Amino acid sequence: MTPRLRKLSLTVHIATSLGWLGAVAAFLALAIVGLATEDIQSARAAYVATEMVSWLVIVPLSFAALLSGLVQSWGTSWGLLRHYWVTIKLLLTTLATIVLLVHTQVIDHVAETAAQPSLPLEPLSGMRTQLVVDAGAAILILLATTALAVYKPRGLTRYGQRKARRA
Repeated sequence: MTPRLRKLSLTVHIATSLGWLGAVAAFLALAIVGLATEDIQSARAAYVATEMVSWLVIVPLSFAALLSGLVQSWGTSWGLLRHYWVTIKLLLTTLATIVLLVHTQVIDHVAETAAQPSLPLEPLSGMRTQLVVDAGAAILILLATTALAVYKPRGLTRYGQRKARRA
């Protein structure tokens, strides 16, 4: 990649990755409000909002972060599988995206129930708690990927060692 293209790619990757983190933080706030508030209307509104934030912000940003990370690794000397920190970041990001897609089923169910005033939210208490716990775990994973990108722990994979010997 040319230096300008590399900087653009890095900017996109940082923006989408941190956007994903921020959107999950907003989701967590909504999930906490839904779980903790005594006001049923606020709880219902929070759960309906979680569905919109998930599908319109979090899911697109997760794919954008994954794709921009792949572009960044392929287009730079870091490579995709040369360094452990890049490989671990790829695995964590891929796993987080897959878990997110599975988790949207729970989000959708809670939001659909919340959108119907005639249905009580109490039978969903386990799912409502799960929304908070899963969002908290997602934040920890996204912070871990951020820390890996900042600290870049040393260590070449076997593939990276072979490539280094050939160079």
